Amino acid sequence: MAPGRYRFEGFLLDPRDRQLRLHDTRVELNARYLDALALLVSEQGRLVSKDRFLEEVWRGVPVTDEALTQCIRTLRRQLGDEAGRPRFIETVPKHGYRFIAAVERLDEEPAATPAPASAPPAAAARAGSLPVIAFLSVAGMAGGGAAGVLGGLFYGFVGASRPVQGGMGAASVLLVLVCLTALVGLIGGVGVAAGVASSGFASGRPGPWSIVGGALGGMIVGAAVKLLGVDAFNLLFGQTPGDITGATEGALLGAAVGLGAWLASRGPRSLPLRRSVAATALAGGVAGAVIPLLGGRLMGGSLDQLATRFPQSRLRLDQLGALFGETGLGPVSQIVTGALEGALFCAWVAAAMILARRSLSGGGWRALLDSASGPRS
Repeated sequence: MAPGRYRFEGFLLDPRDRQLRLHDTRVELNARYLDALALLVSEQGRLVSKDRFLEEVWRGVPVTDEALTQCIRTLRRQLGDEAGRPRFIETVPKHGYRFIAAVERLDEEPAATPAPASAPPAAAARAGSLPVIAFLSVAGMAGGGAAGVLGGLFYGFVGASRPVQGGMGAASVLLVLVCLTALVGLIGGVGVAAGVASSGFASGRPGPWSIVGGALGGMIVGAAVKLLGVDAFNLLFGQTPGDITGATEGALLGAAVGLGAWLASRGPRSLPLRRSVAATALAGGVAGAVIPLLGGRLMGGSLDQLATRFPQSRLRLDQLGALFGETGLGPVSQIVTGALEGALFCAWVAAAMILARRSLSGGGWRALLDSASGPRS
């Protein structure tokens, strides 16, 4: 096995010092399993056959295939990996295993043989680099846009129950609301995702800073959207739309997305995708419910505020309030819709970012990342 140390997704493997660490925490592995991991990592992107494991790890000691299977199972558990959706160790049926995550080699000796050109280029995309951050931001934007479309459909069907005058029917109302909410979702998603990715999610060392980064990204985008929206309405209609969604709402939802990114990227303690997204949706739902209690408004409250400020508007959300015995969109209605909006937005943005990051760890989008990282050596 080649000497040196290796870093991958927050882990530091030092075969000479006989230890594996996740950030500052030592990950327990026995000597033989550590040798197996070192062999896999040193051959990053290349197939390691079962015979080679037996020769270099077990050193000719007769063992069954179950011993190797148990070794790989333990390594995956300690790395927080899954056999069905591998981020680190990929099974090549009937042949062996391959380490697929991006690896950075440290203290490499001059005599070391460089990896052949056919090795997977995932390592070319340095974790935390601008192309990776941009890629994750676009993924978050797509997730936010999807959540916006679903929210627009919901409010569109409610608000379109009273057709607009001048030949503008329910379909037109629905289309306008879907476009509006999708645009807000896209802007919010890219802002929050950029904050989360910049804070460390892209490099595999997110920690609590992902929460802070998501909150800052959401706060900046929320403040900018509110400022532009208020100025646009004041310029076009001579009056402001009132207290619409802004910095506070963006910060709370961004923090929830950051929490989901952190839960999905803690090495051995990482949650599976479904549980990470579920936890993010729960955090987003709580944040969305708290926002009206603090005097803020999400999309439903903002739409109701616009309808109130412009009496000639035919958009009404009274039907929602009626479900809770309220006239108009009252406090209870805003809490419920806020919780639904928060859960929907945060879950979609977090899921899109987690899937995008895992695709990078598995070598996906290689051509795009290679071209963005510069010419190949």
